[in-house]
Amino acid sequence: MAMKILVDADACPKEVREVLVKTSIRLNVTLMFIANHLINVPKHPAIQSIQVSSGFDVADHEIVKRAESGDLVITADLPLASEVIAKEAHALSPRGEFYTKETIGARLNMRDFMETMRSSGVHTGGPPAFNAKDKQAFANALDRFLRKNLQ
Repeated sequence: MAMKILVDADACPKEVREVLVKTSIRLNVTLMFIANHLINVPKHPAIQSIQVSSGFDVADHEIVKRAESGDLVITADLPLASEVIAKEAHALSPRGEFYTKETIGARLNMRDFMETMRSSGVHTGGPPAFNAKDKQAFANALDRFLRKNLQ
């Protein structure tokens, strides 16, 4: 079966969605936006918008269910990335960073530590705003991945 790209679309930056749509159309790669709200996508046979019911992690569960070995999942959600990596899919953040079997454990531990700090009242701040440099890093990582992994 051909590789597909699945997107955790609830929190995916618009700029990343635009890069993915252009890439999907150019290379005719199946692209699935999965979210608990409707994502408007262009009419193209390779592009789908899948709306799931609202609820905690419903979209994540749908992504895990659909992900297969060799697929690419776009997400900033570390537990979701861990689950798809366990299925031998690839996980790429919207900022262009790949999560791997070697790095996901440490990333999850740091996430849990920061969550513990926040729950104890320590203000840790959030990630910096998504910017043009992040978009370019994502586009470059996606391009390298697809050149390597598409037959």
